[in-house]
This record gives sequence, structure tokens and C-alpha cells, in this order.
Amino acid sequence: MTTTATGSGRVSLGDRTVHRMGYGGMKLTGPRVTGPPADRETALAVLHRAVELGVDHVDTSGLYGPHVVNDLIREALDPYPEDLVIVTRVGARRTPEGGWDEALTPDGLRRSVEEDLEHLGLDALHVANLRMPGLGEPAERSLGEPFEALARLQQEGLVRQLGVSHITGRQVAEARGIAPLACVQNHYNLIHRTDDDLVEELDRDGIAYTALEGISYTSFFPMGEMTPEQSAVLDTVAQRVGASPMQVAIAWLLARSPNVLVIPSATSVAQLEELLAASEVALRLADIEELDRIVTMGGPPAGGVPAWGGSGPEGRPSWVGGGSAGRPAR
Repeated sequence: MTTTATGSGRVSLGDRTVHRMGYGGMKLTGPRVTGPPADRETALAVLHRAVELGVDHVDTSGLYGPHVVNDLIREALDPYPEDLVIVTRVGARRTPEGGWDEALTPDGLRRSVEEDLEHLGLDALHVANLRMPGLGEPAERSLGEPFEALARLQQEGLVRQLGVSHITGRQVAEARGIAPLACVQNHYNLIHRTDDDLVEELDRDGIAYTALEGISYTSFFPMGEMTPEQSAVLDTVAQRVGASPMQVAIAWLLARSPNVLVIPSATSVAQLEELLAASEVALRLADIEELDRIVTMGGPPAGGVPAWGGSGPEGRPSWVGGGSAGRPAR
């Protein structure tokens, strides 16, 4: 099976075009997204290999470490390939205890942008996403003031393209009334389908949608957290198409809509190659219909969706909120 990003197709990301399989750098840190990775050389090798395999969209944030992943990206990839798009996320700051506080004031956003520029070694951020508080259950509040502040940084030339992250459909509409969007990043996967309508709306308007956790199978939401019945459906399809369940979950996202971007986070070259190979998994209509049944079989684990920022004690996911996984597929 081919292990490159090129089989995933391409999509517009603001003023650039990228492969739909990118790479998310969040896991290239220590435990709970804090501190350096256990094996720095392996982390650098993963970044090198990702670019070798056609990845031209790398997602990162100064929040990771903090600054650990940005420093690794610069060490591994600078001077950057001409076609590489680095997407970052601003709007929060890490606390000394490893927490995640919002930083949505104009001064806080400017500081975040300037720190990302310094650590990545860039003159302008390719795409800066305004990260609003929340994850699977974003808070319904105005993003007008911080997004206007980020748009002013774009006008100054510090940011080229704008996006939003951890938001609701209403907040997307508010942001689009202020400045054009390159992308929306949200929690989305086989069992969290709240954004189905939003994905389709953005596709009609030519705006990319990044399934931020949504492979969630490779970040916060381990496949073991699916119910046995849901896992059985995924396993059945995986066996039928000759792929791993993780690859099928990614292939479903790619099949879901042509504007969906996927940013799996790998911590080894072997894992990276396995995940990128998902772009070559061919799902038939019957496979997709079977996978779509998963959302009708129950929601996320009791306690809700994963809290942004990583794991709870002993590496177990931290869960917040509640509710179902979203409406069934039509």
C-alpha cells in the first residue's frame, strides 16, 4: 500500500492548495502536551519523513510544549520547502501547572503570533487559527473582538490567512462577517457528527474543514472508547477492505467531503507511514453506509468529549461535557 500523502487529493487552504492528508504535531511533546519528547531524534525524523512523503500541511501551536513543537519544526524543516503550509493556533496560553488559559485580548493574540513567528523562524504565519475555549462542546459566545484583533494582525502582514477553531456554526458566520476564512478546525469523527451541516456548508463555499481531533483515534479519543458494537462495525469494514481500523476511520473522513483535511499525529516514522497510507484505502458506498451507522449506535463515552489539552491521570483521557455524538447521517 502506498504510504504518501498524495493519494488523498488536494484542497484549497486559503490562497494555497495542499494535500488533504497533513500532519499534526501536537504529540511531539512530553506527557500531557508538556515538555520535550522522550526521543528528540525520532521526533525530528517524523517531521523529515512527513515532508518526504508529500505532506505539505503541518499543524502546530506554540501551546504545544509550550513552543516545543514549533522549535522541532524549525530544526527539522528550515529552510522550509516552498510548498509547505504551516498552520498554527492562537488564543490561549499554558499555565505553569500545565493548564490552558484563554488569551483572547489584542495584546495576548499579538504576543502569541509574535512568539510563533520567532520560534518557527517565519516572517508571517501562513494560517493562524483563532482558538476559542472548548472542544467538542464549544462555548456559544461572541468571537468578534478577538477575531477583529487577529484580522488587524493580518493587515499588518504578520498573518497571511485566518481560520477559527473550537467554534459553533454561529461563530463561523460571525467570523465570516469580519474577514474571509481559510479554514475551520473542529472536533469531528465517526462518532462525533455535530458539524455535518457545517462541513457541507463550508464545502459549498470553498472553505476547508480540518477534522482537528477527528481522527481522534490517533489523539485524544482512543478507539477503545467506542462501544463494543461500534468497534465491531469498524473492525468488520477494516477486515473487508484490508486496512487497519485507524486507517478506515481516516479514509471515512476523506470520503466524507472533498473539503475535509486530516492531520494525524504520529510519534514514529512507522506510525506516520501507516496513517498516511489511509489515503489509499478505497471505501465502497456500502462500506461508507455501514460506517455511517456507527453514530446511530450511541455517543461518546459517559462524561462527554475529551477536554482540550490532553490526558488525565496516568495518561487516561480527561472528559468534559455531555450529550450525544451528534445527529445521525442522512
